[in-house]
Amino acid sequence: MRSAPTILHLDMDAFYASVEQASKPSLRGKAVIVGGLGPRGVVATASYEARVLGVHSAMPMSQARRLAPNAAYLVPRFALYRSISDQVMALLRALSPLVEPLSLDEAFVDLEAGGTAWDERSARLVGAKLRADIRAVTGLTGSVGLAASKMLAKIASEQAKPDGLVVIEPGTERAMLEPMPVRTLPGVGPATGDHLRRAGIHTVGEIAEAGEDELVRLLGKAHGHALYAMALARDDRPVVAERETKSVSVEDTYDVDIHDRVRVGTEVARLADRCVRRLRGAGLSGRTIVLKVRRYDFSTLTRSETLRGPTDDPAVVREAAARLLDSVDTTGGVRLLGVGVSGLADYTQEDLFAQAAGGAGEDTAREGEMPEPAPEARPEVPAERRWPAGCDVRHAEYGHGWVQGSGLGRVTVRFETPVSAPGRVKTFRVDDPALEAAEPLPLVEGVG
Repeated sequence: MRSAPTILHLDMDAFYASVEQASKPSLRGKAVIVGGLGPRGVVATASYEARVLGVHSAMPMSQARRLAPNAAYLVPRFALYRSISDQVMALLRALSPLVEPLSLDEAFVDLEAGGTAWDERSARLVGAKLRADIRAVTGLTGSVGLAASKMLAKIASEQAKPDGLVVIEPGTERAMLEPMPVRTLPGVGPATGDHLRRAGIHTVGEIAEAGEDELVRLLGKAHGHALYAMALARDDRPVVAERETKSVSVEDTYDVDIHDRVRVGTEVARLADRCVRRLRGAGLSGRTIVLKVRRYDFSTLTRSETLRGPTDDPAVVREAAARLLDSVDTTGGVRLLGVGVSGLADYTQEDLFAQAAGGAGEDTAREGEMPEPAPEARPEVPAERRWPAGCDVRHAEYGHGWVQGSGLGRVTVRFETPVSAPGRVKTFRVDDPALEAAEPLPLVEGVG
């Protein structure tokens, strides 16, 4: 492990919720919760104001609403989040060629590899400037941890939250780790934590005291060795610039269980098309088609089929997914469906459409979406679905705004922009011709 704290870990603060607060002046300083708004939705991100009320990521949305009934509940705007993430990642790549993104809002950077830091002082200066640059470009805050390893840098950024910078000085690592709970270490989740607790091990220091042999006995060879090394602050993992994609998948959770077998098949075909679009967007193809079905009783089944070679043909993926569905009993209802492709490659075997059932000729729909269902088969979409809470709109008279809520044929809009004062609220018919969907505005004036 290197001696200087030149591994940087950046974690944007409550990223999705912070983006929403930055784009909506009336929500600044207030509880904001982003996620799926249906009965089975979960929290993606909660603002710090909502966290004080007990709301946290991955919590069922129904529970969040009980804890924070007056919070603003918004659907995610992933296209906007990705565009802002791209701006942040560009700042990181200006510091080093070794940037390892973990998600849209989190990444490791090897500053030594970029020649931008070589000791504690230079690393601290880089971290401070990065935070200032992020605020200038995006209007958002990020927390920075600096240490001699990835594990320690991530722990440091967690200590820095929100909107701070923490440097773990060389030689202090063991003393810092010892009093921390075992869950601080990577790979120690609830199950492992409970297992250690039953053995009388509650802190990182007690892991080190237990010794490697005892940990191997408790957790198995691989996990025991790794955990003991981490407790001694040993982590030699390098920052890896490109993380290999192992699979591409999409899935949907349904507010109401699907019982109609035809509808299940239609949903699977639609998911297959979405998966292929994502696959093609990444310039990939794959050999193994995977179907995921979560049934009414929460039991989850996974089925897979491996083709002769890689494909990115929607007809092939659709028909393979349909064959997999034939082997699954959906009688009691379906809560979730997913389609994925693994065994990825960066090329496609051109004649693979012949692998479709029956070896028939090329499907007329292979270049695009599944055909739209006939009007009589198309499920009725409630009017409020047209205007999800939080989405951007523009009115011919009042200008740019966002949807606060909708229902009963009405939609309520607050008219404001990221650089305006909190705006006024107006209510319209959902079919008002003067109201239309709009693209998000830049969070910082002059930066797009």
